[in-house]
Amino acid sequence: MAEGAEEGGGGEEAGSRDKLLPAAEPQPPEPRAPQGARQEAQRKWEKHVICLALGVTKTNYVAGRKGNRSRGGRLARLLNRGGGGDCGSGPRPQPGSRKMLPTTSVNSRFQGNGALSSRDAARHTAGAKRYKYLRRLFRFRQMDFEFAAWQMLYLFTSPQRVYRNFHYRKQTKDQWARDDPAFLVLLSIWLCVSTIGFGFVLDMGFFETIKLLLWVVFIDCVGVGLLISTLMWFISNKYLVKRQSRDYDVEWGYAFDVHLNAFYPLLVILHFIQLFFINYVIMTDTFIGYFVGNTLWLIAVGYYIYVTFLGYSALPFLKNTVILLYPFAPLILLYGLSLALGWNFTHTLCSFYKYRVK
Repeated sequence: MAEGAEEGGGGEEAGSRDKLLPAAEPQPPEPRAPQGARQEAQRKWEKHVICLALGVTKTNYVAGRKGNRSRGGRLARLLNRGGGGDCGSGPRPQPGSRKMLPTTSVNSRFQGNGALSSRDAARHTAGAKRYKYLRRLFRFRQMDFEFAAWQMLYLFTSPQRVYRNFHYRKQTKDQWARDDPAFLVLLSIWLCVSTIGFGFVLDMGFFETIKLLLWVVFIDCVGVGLLISTLMWFISNKYLVKRQSRDYDVEWGYAFDVHLNAFYPLLVILHFIQLFFINYVIMTDTFIGYFVGNTLWLIAVGYYIYVTFLGYSALPFLKNTVILLYPFAPLILLYGLSLALGWNFTHTLCSFYKYRVK
């Protein structure tokens, strides 16, 4: 009986406590975040996904913010230029949420129909890109010379890796062409040093070497480069694009970058490596002389053709790029004829240079 009384008393106390507690009011629905805040959160999550895809960790991101020029730091800086969101610390969806991945495109600058907004479209015009490139041409502190030197090295060992980086630039900056003139600056330094060495080997005077330097820079590199780049830009857009559209076209700046990539190995082979063999092997009137000289020309020009082919075959919207390898046939034929006729390409080049600087 006592136990029943205690239980009854406990029930009465619980009932009295329930009467004292106020009734739970209905919770109002959570206010939805403004459209701008949702877009900002979405953009941060998209950058986090890109970081995971490119292998950029939070450590590399912090190193990039501190000026570190490692590959991960460079990619982190590229991703950070758009604003918002650290790599490795981006906002993650809640475990119970239905959208575990972003449903919009990675490039949030695009509108719903796939076109750029008017402000972004103005920044992506050819004139705006050219102005940005030329403006940075004399700002050496903003250039990544370490990355440009890495590209020069891999143009000899693995040129495919260089063009893979062009894909990363397209994903992060929405352009194929370089926006950093560091490669052009280093190439110009190589031109100056190799041309001075060429003038020394050919016993040219000071003013003759300066004339030769101006000829090589403005005619051999820039002039011929503008001609070849314009020609390849026209041919690729006219005949190699899978479907004609403004969204699928080869940038002229990219065509010029491909020429610079292909010209650098040719420059090193003909204006640097060949210097060690000119006076003692190549310029001698023997079969060994023009065999060594013409073989170096074959390797240099063949490498130019191959790197050019890799540059255009890296673009996913081009077709039949294998035709860019067809010049190998007349090149090998000309090489065989030169050996049969005793025609020394290097001797002809040296005679031409001496005639131009008189």
